[in-house]
Amino acid sequence: MTGPLDITPLGLSVTLIFVLLAGAASTALHLGLGKDLLIGTVRTVAQLYLMAFVLRTVFALRDWYLVLGVFTVMILFAAQVVKGRVKEKQLRLFWPTFLSMLLSYMTVSAVVVGVVVQAKPWYDPMYFIPIGGMVIGNSVSAIAVATERLLTDLRRRRAEVELLLCLGADASQASADIFRGAVRSGMIPSITSMMGVGIVWIPGMMTGQLLAGSDPLVAVEYQIVVMLMLVGSTAIGSVLSLWLLRGRCFERDGRLKLR
Repeated sequence: MTGPLDITPLGLSVTLIFVLLAGAASTALHLGLGKDLLIGTVRTVAQLYLMAFVLRTVFALRDWYLVLGVFTVMILFAAQVVKGRVKEKQLRLFWPTFLSMLLSYMTVSAVVVGVVVQAKPWYDPMYFIPIGGMVIGNSVSAIAVATERLLTDLRRRRAEVELLLCLGADASQASADIFRGAVRSGMIPSITSMMGVGIVWIPGMMTGQLLAGSDPLVAVEYQIVVMLMLVGSTAIGSVLSLWLLRGRCFERDGRLKLR
């Protein structure tokens, strides 16, 4: 097995052709995505190079507080992404989302790195940061979808919820069906991915290991861990986030706050 081939600056610049093609399609079809494509390309390059320099330092020092600090900053930005995607004006989403992500993602990542992979120490940055990053990246969309679904359905089915409240149900009972539907909508993409992995597509973790020269069986074992880990982190993160958020959707006397 050989390691990955280095990509030259010229080879890297050739990939801009794909962005130019996307920009041409946007212009021809009047999609209005040219500015977003430009900003997205610049941010992608800048953010990834910045991350590379940060990781070099973290990998070299191997201090637990640096590892957990980087991980916490990544979750802060992830919570901000969820807040930006849901566009909720009446409720503050950031802190419930951040706290649920921090607790669930930290727990899942620590268990996978320390117990499953058995890296020593359990916060070894070469394992904790990449695995934690995959947990965050794959679960952000799930929490955003589940959050939007909860808030939308609570408003759309307001009369039904208020009727149940009038009949004696508490806030949890009146919104139980909506809560289950929101969690389900957030988990469906992860479960769908499990159906096609290895047949329809080769995931990023496995691709990276193969490019780095790992044995395919080792790459598959890591990918299995990642797929199962993502389903668990998506479920735990979505349930915890929606549970914290649902409490903010109702007044102290049980009335639905959302308008």
